[in-house]
Amino acid sequence: MNSLEELKSIRDKMFDTVDMRNDDSEKTNNSEYKYQVLVCGGTGCTSSGSMTLIEEFEKQIDANGLHDDVKLVKTGCFGLCALGPVVIVYPEGAFYSMVKAEDVHEIVEQHLKGGKVVTRLLYEESVHAGTDEIKSLNEIDFYKKQHRVALRNCGVINPENIEEYIARDGYAALGKVLGEMTPQQVIDTISASGLRGRGGAGFPTGTKWQFAANSKGDIKYVCCNADEGDPGAFMDRSILEGDPHAVLEAMTIAGYAIGACQGYIYIRAEYPIAVERLKIAIKQAREYGMLGKNIFNSGFDFDIDIRLGAGAFVCGEETALMTSIEGHRGEPRPRPPFPAVKGLFGVPTILNNVETYANVPRIILNGAEWFASTGTEKSKGTKVFALGGKIHNTGLVEVPMGTTMREIIEDIGGGIPNGKKFKAAQTGGPSGGCIPAELIDTPIDYDSLTAIGSMMGSGGLIVMDEDNCMVDIAKFFLEFTVDESCGKCTPCRIGTKRLLEILTKITDGNGTMEDLDRLEELANAIKAGSLCGLGQTAPNPVLSTLKYFRHEYEAHIKDKICPAHVCKGLAKFTIDPEKCRGCSLCAKQCPVGAISGQVKSPFTIDTDKCIKCGACMEKCPFKAISKQ
Repeated sequence: MNSLEELKSIRDKMFDTVDMRNDDSEKTNNSEYKYQVLVCGGTGCTSSGSMTLIEEFEKQIDANGLHDDVKLVKTGCFGLCALGPVVIVYPEGAFYSMVKAEDVHEIVEQHLKGGKVVTRLLYEESVHAGTDEIKSLNEIDFYKKQHRVALRNCGVINPENIEEYIARDGYAALGKVLGEMTPQQVIDTISASGLRGRGGAGFPTGTKWQFAANSKGDIKYVCCNADEGDPGAFMDRSILEGDPHAVLEAMTIAGYAIGACQGYIYIRAEYPIAVERLKIAIKQAREYGMLGKNIFNSGFDFDIDIRLGAGAFVCGEETALMTSIEGHRGEPRPRPPFPAVKGLFGVPTILNNVETYANVPRIILNGAEWFASTGTEKSKGTKVFALGGKIHNTGLVEVPMGTTMREIIEDIGGGIPNGKKFKAAQTGGPSGGCIPAELIDTPIDYDSLTAIGSMMGSGGLIVMDEDNCMVDIAKFFLEFTVDESCGKCTPCRIGTKRLLEILTKITDGNGTMEDLDRLEELANAIKAGSLCGLGQTAPNPVLSTLKYFRHEYEAHIKDKICPAHVCKGLAKFTIDPEKCRGCSLCAKQCPVGAISGQVKSPFTIDTDKCIKCGACMEKCPFKAISKQ
């Protein structure tokens, strides 16, 4: 493809087919198909069996001769991962959730052949109360407060079909850049939009590109960080699985802006679906002339290759990532010089993460003011969060910057299950902090989170309820960072291990009040002395929990109890003599003989012998055993 006219021709050809998948159920169907069946092909739904559903739909469509009437589409993530596998049928927009292979026959017979929606399989909130009328996705609580920019194509297009991406204005931004804009105009547009990096501390994207553009060098590189390693984070993975061409297009635009001809996507090997779709997308982009030589007859050359990471969390740090691409052990380098001056293979390099790039084509097409009109004064646009933990609607959400934690957790996430109370939320993964319930109305933006001791990070948002122990949470993240430290600098290599030892001492019931002072002193020393962001932010979970949940630390130390009954070293199992019927089942289950008594009389537990395994409590038919 050598011209914008050819691009427009493909868009026009595919537009009606893709446009049928919209949020307005009243819209007239101009597609050549009577129905389109969209099945989530993201990792979450795939693990729940969505590929089996696709195979079953193919068999049923073939057996019923429906090829001319029904288009089956494997898409990316719809966002509501808790309801997978998800199937959406257009033009009605029928939202079928938790679909099983045995349900496919009913959907084909009743809906695709009979024209009647299978109401029993519909997601309950997708139907207007008291009627059979289907809501559009934008009317469902999970979606109504979302504003999708980075996720605009996820769950809408087939990510393995470049023409469907083109039908949604794909590569139009690249055509505009190469045909109408100078490199400096591109950088000025990104700067004016206020786009900040979505992978960590939020450095202004335009400024980073400007530094690289100003750096002298015949060779420059554009890198993409897809090494998403935070526990509970899956934003970048989902974008690559659902809309890989958006990242390729953005990287090509970045290459033009800074004067680079080669890009690298560094992605962890544990993302097999994302890797495969990236390979397909790169192959298609080359075939269609979107990558390679003389793109759009502009004289501009640019290509992209993939490099697989081995799962080292430290390689999310930009210099460690580049060191790994070069074929060395992933370790950070001292800065300055910064990568925009001396990066990959010693030449000027820019690195942004997947979500940052996913915003770029829309900014180019719609303008800087359009993007800047969303969000807050210093945090423009939207942010994608992976919502997990103790929450009804586990999944992927994209909201305007400045949306409060309460809106995300209660309005979009559906609140805390089982009638439990919200206790805290962890943002930023191992680099972030715990936000307590009293700060639930905090706006989610870079500066607000930093002010309360947390950070945006890549966008993991883990919700915790009253059954979570905050000391144990801090210990969990420290265990992670200790394992993931590259060991290059002493403060991180040794300091985080000492922090973990103190936390373990406290959760085992052996802590002292002096340990709290040691935690704070050591945490601040690690922050000040570590070489890279991993060590500099590793103490954040400890410092934030000490700040907001110090009473829990003190309960572990002074009272020798874990208020949430989580820490095994402080657990105490007791038998209520009023409830115990003397069946002896608990004594038979105890592996160390810590339970004794006479049959038909209350039994007792020797707390000195008890190893706190909980086997007795699980097997007691009378609920007579409790953990304190």
